[in-house]
Amino acid sequence: MVNQALFQSARSAQAQPQPNAINQAGAPAYGFDAKHALAQLAITGCMNQTYYASAETQLAEIVARCLEVPSEFVAKTAIYARQFGHMKDVPALLMAYLANFDGALCEKAFERVIDNGKMLRNFVQILRSGAVARKSLGSRPKRMVQRWLETASDQRLIAAMVGNQPSLLDVIKMVHPKASSAERAAFFGYLIGREVDQQLLPAEIQALERFKADPSAAVPNVSFQLLTAFELSPAHWRQIAKTASWQTTRMNLNTFVRHEVFVDSDCVKLVAERLADASLIAKARAFPYQLLAAHRNAEQIPVAVRKALEAAVEVSVHNVPKIVGSVAIAVDVSGSMSSPVTGHRAGATSQMRCVDVAGMMAASIVARNPGAMVLPFNDRVCSFDWRAKGVMAQAGALASMLGGGTNVSAPLIALKERGVAPDLVIILSDNQSWMDAKAYGASATMTAWSALKARNPKAKLVCVDLQPYTNSQAKEGGDVLNIGGFSDEVFSLIADFATGESGGKNLVAKIEAIML
Repeated sequence: MVNQALFQSARSAQAQPQPNAINQAGAPAYGFDAKHALAQLAITGCMNQTYYASAETQLAEIVARCLEVPSEFVAKTAIYARQFGHMKDVPALLMAYLANFDGALCEKAFERVIDNGKMLRNFVQILRSGAVARKSLGSRPKRMVQRWLETASDQRLIAAMVGNQPSLLDVIKMVHPKASSAERAAFFGYLIGREVDQQLLPAEIQALERFKADPSAAVPNVSFQLLTAFELSPAHWRQIAKTASWQTTRMNLNTFVRHEVFVDSDCVKLVAERLADASLIAKARAFPYQLLAAHRNAEQIPVAVRKALEAAVEVSVHNVPKIVGSVAIAVDVSGSMSSPVTGHRAGATSQMRCVDVAGMMAASIVARNPGAMVLPFNDRVCSFDWRAKGVMAQAGALASMLGGGTNVSAPLIALKERGVAPDLVIILSDNQSWMDAKAYGASATMTAWSALKARNPKAKLVCVDLQPYTNSQAKEGGDVLNIGGFSDEVFSLIADFATGESGGKNLVAKIEAIML
C-alpha cells in the first residue's frame, strides 16, 4: 500500500492546507501574510526577549514587515495597537518608521498614537537611536513634537515630567517649542531650569516649589515620583495615597506598605474603595491580568485591600462578552508559557507570565460563560478539577500546572475522543507547537480540527497568541480566526467572530476599517 501522507487524493489535498512556514520551535506552521504578521507583532510585541525570540529579532521583523505593506496600513496599525491594544513600544516604533518613510501619514496619525508624555519620549528616543533609518528628528517630526508640547495641557506636561532617556527637559531642548502665553513661556523655562516668575507657573508646580522649600507644607498633587528625592514622612505618604490615581494605587501597594500608609484605617478604607470602583477601573483601561499581578505581588497589604483587588477582578470580568453556544477553552500550560508576557528586560521584567495571562483570560471567559469546558494542555490534555472559587483562584490553579512540551492539537483530539464538538473552541497559547509536528501534509491541529468540524459543521476555532510570533498551527479561514494580544479587545474580537457580527472580519480587517 502506498504512503497515504504522500499520495493524497486531489480532494483531500485541497481540503487540508499545507504549512508554508517553520515556527520558532522548528516545526511546520502556517505563516501569516505581511499585514497579518505586522498586526500580530504590533499587538503582542514587547521589544524584549521572549521564550523563542530576542528583542533584536522582533525589531528587525517589525521593520521588515512595514516595508512589505502600504504606509497607510502601518499608520492604522499604530492607531489600533495604541487605542485598542493599549501597547506602547511598537506603536511608537511604527510612528518612527512613518516619520522616515511617509511624514504626511505620520502627521495624520500622530496625536492618536502619541497621546501622553511616555509615548512622546518613546517616539523621540526611537528616532534618535537610528534603529529606523535616521538618527535625528528631522524637520517634520520636530514640528510634530513641538506642536504636542505647545498644545498639551499643564496637567499633561506635569505628568510628562516623570521619566528619562530622554527626559522632558531633553525633548524641549531638542525642539524649542514656542509658547503661546506668558504662563506657558514660564512653564517651559521652569522645565529647562531657568529662573522664572513662579506666579506664572501652574498651581501644581507652585505647590511643588513650596514643598521643596518647606516639607511641612501641603503635599502637592503631582506624581509621587517627583517627590521621592525628598525625605518623605509617613504622613506625606498617606497624603500621596489619598490623592493617587487608580493606576498609581494598583502599582504601588507595596510602596504604601513600606511607608506605613496602611497604619491609618482611613487610608485603608479609601484605597480599598478606590481599587474596587467600577468607573475608575474602566477609566484606567485595566487589564484583568494587571489586577492579578497586583494581588499576587502585594505583600502584607490589609485584608480589605486584598479583597478590593479580588472584587476589582470580578468587576473587570463584566466587560468580557457572553458567547452564544457551547464553548471550550484550551489553555497552554507548557514550558514556553513560563515566558514573561512582556518579555525579559534587565531591571524591568514583569512577574506575570504567559501562563498567568492565559489562565486569567480563561477564568474570565468561564465567569461569563459558566458552562464552558476548560482543557489545560502541554504535550497532552491534563486532568483539571475546577474547584477553585473566584476568577483569581481559578487563574492561579491553571498557572500552577506549568511544564512540559507543546502540542496544540491535543485539546482538539481530546474533544473528539470525548464525543464533544463545541460551537466555539478557543486556544490560548504561544502557538509554537512542536510535539505534534508532521513531516508531510497539513498540521496536526488542522487535521484534528477537520475531524471535529465533521461532528459540528457550524463550529469555529479561535487561536489567541500571547507572544509576538507570526505563524500559527491553524490556517485562517471562515471558521478559523488567529488573533493576538491580551487586552479586552481580544474578548470582543472572539465574541464578534463567534456570533458572526463581525461579518467575518479578522484582525487585519478591523485595522483596515480605521479612518485616517
